[in-house]
Amino acid sequence: MQHSIGSPLMWLGFVAFVLVMLALDLGVFHRRPHEVSMREAGIWSAVWVGMSGVFAFGLYSLFGSGKALEFTTGYLIEKALSVDNIFVFVVIFAAFAIPPAYQHRVLFWGILGALVMRALFIWAGSALLERFHFVMYVFGGLLVLTGAKLFFAKTEAEQNPADGWVYRTFRRLVPSTQDLRGSKFLVREGGKWLATPLLAVLVLVEVTDVIFAVDSVPAIFAVTRDPFIVFTSNIFAILGLRSMYFLLAGVVHKFHYLKPALAIILTFVGIKLLLASVAPIPTAVSLAVIASLVAGGVVVSLLRPRAPAAEPVPVRIDAG
Repeated sequence: MQHSIGSPLMWLGFVAFVLVMLALDLGVFHRRPHEVSMREAGIWSAVWVGMSGVFAFGLYSLFGSGKALEFTTGYLIEKALSVDNIFVFVVIFAAFAIPPAYQHRVLFWGILGALVMRALFIWAGSALLERFHFVMYVFGGLLVLTGAKLFFAKTEAEQNPADGWVYRTFRRLVPSTQDLRGSKFLVREGGKWLATPLLAVLVLVEVTDVIFAVDSVPAIFAVTRDPFIVFTSNIFAILGLRSMYFLLAGVVHKFHYLKPALAIILTFVGIKLLLASVAPIPTAVSLAVIASLVAGGVVVSLLRPRAPAAEPVPVRIDAG
């Protein structure tokens, strides 16, 4: 495994912190399903960003500016790429007509699964980079290709989640109810267990995150090879994804130039990986480039608004 500043105690402490925060989130603050207000989402977004800042300061105090800068850059990359997740979540929830009161529950369990999957991706990526140096160039090439594909891809609003292979496979294999049963993922009816549409949406959210992890995890490896920095920056960004979704879901369509900005970011970090052995790009330069691209995407979107896209037509889910 790559050299890491993370001692066993630091790893255990961070994982314990994450578990405690998740338990407080679902068991205390969101024990009863409710629509998350902009104020609540704003407060939680500020809390997660603040905690990330405290963590970065702790790294600076213990290990110097280099590790703090690596964490901050990795966090910003993941945070920026999370915007693409939000675009997709908005389309999925609208297409399946999921009430706002149940969306937090789906995202909570979806992100819990994402935490496990990201840990596996990071472990596998670290092991591959340690054993096979050429994997660095594979990651770099993958990011460049993904950036180019994202730049020219059609928007999520033009895609229907019900037409994808994930949903069609789920409906074919899993007996399901026709409509929602409150916030339940499974119900027992007629002596057998049935999935509700909420479970189908959860599966779509999980698969979406796995697809995005293929981009985001290699992107952070372009900044640092330290598994502890890669993991913590990734996880802090994911933990704030739910509150970020509820904060931006209603306005994210206005930031239509963020998608090409994200495509350029992926291409940039891919090139950074490809050049790592011959012309390494300093982390401070990477942070400045990424921050500028994100800010530029937001500013240009506001200066050049476009007509709103048509709302996705809700899917009618027949009984399985």
